[in-house]
Amino acid sequence: MPRFLTGTRTGLLASAVAAALAMTAAGPATAAPKPDVRFMAHLDIAEGQRPENITLEPGGSAVVTFAYSRQVARIHSDGRVHVLATLPQPPVGARTPALSSPFLGGIVRAHDRTLYFLYATGSSDLTGLWRLRPGGTPQRIAALPADGLPNGLALDRHEGRLYVADSVLGTVWRVPVTGGAPTRWATAPELAAAGFLGANGIKVHNGAVWVSNLDKGTVLRIPVTRYGTAGRVETRATGLVDIDDFAFTGRGNTLLAAINADNEVALVRPGGSHTVVLTGADGLENPTSLAVRGNTAYIASGAYFTNDDPNLLAARINTAR
Repeated sequence: MPRFLTGTRTGLLASAVAAALAMTAAGPATAAPKPDVRFMAHLDIAEGQRPENITLEPGGSAVVTFAYSRQVARIHSDGRVHVLATLPQPPVGARTPALSSPFLGGIVRAHDRTLYFLYATGSSDLTGLWRLRPGGTPQRIAALPADGLPNGLALDRHEGRLYVADSVLGTVWRVPVTGGAPTRWATAPELAAAGFLGANGIKVHNGAVWVSNLDKGTVLRIPVTRYGTAGRVETRATGLVDIDDFAFTGRGNTLLAAINADNEVALVRPGGSHTVVLTGADGLENPTSLAVRGNTAYIASGAYFTNDDPNLLAARINTAR
């Protein structure tokens, strides 16, 4: 989720417009991508197809959340889009914290093909963790605070738990895959916002929960103790302001980070240093999320303030850079 998409702050909107004009002048949508980058899909901005988060399926398709059209959709390998579910419209007067509009965030896929995703509306009847089973209809399985913004979602397949990064409350929640009352698993100053949104992307990896902080430009590691509680927060990377989602490239701690406002994907090494590996010249338009399979990264761009070409890219990444 980009820093500037609030619709209520004049200064931030002015910055967004300036950034959009700069992007247009640079011509990211018409520039030729690298030979190892290809467009998997160009999406329909008029239909609200701005992908916020992504999870991969066997066979080459991906499932995404469309942030503001309240839809979960499958993008086939040939670019076709199939809407799987549309979430209920929130009640009149409900305003999503920080964003105003109803917002569909993180999504993960379990081995049994069940999809779990987050919906934030500012209303207590809809905000929370939702589930969609194959052939079924969406169902909320855990309520989350209406004054928060559940954004990133991670699945611990071994323990059967889901972790939620709340960007407004600076909290990591934990919920069983069966649903029920959420547990406030971690809170710390490192997770808090610094003007707009804090904890954003989230992954379970190598015995820890990893979280990005959009405002502070950090990647954090929170060890899972032997008792399942949260250990002390460790800052593993800095200087990544406007980092949205991220994904690990393999079993080690090297990761790829979507830098939303700057139209970049950065390769972040275990020591915290980073290198930009993709830019707007490759077709990125405010990248929101990514997923990795083998040596290919699938990157979703929401075009939140380029307002041009929301898309899904597939890129072969050399992690030895």
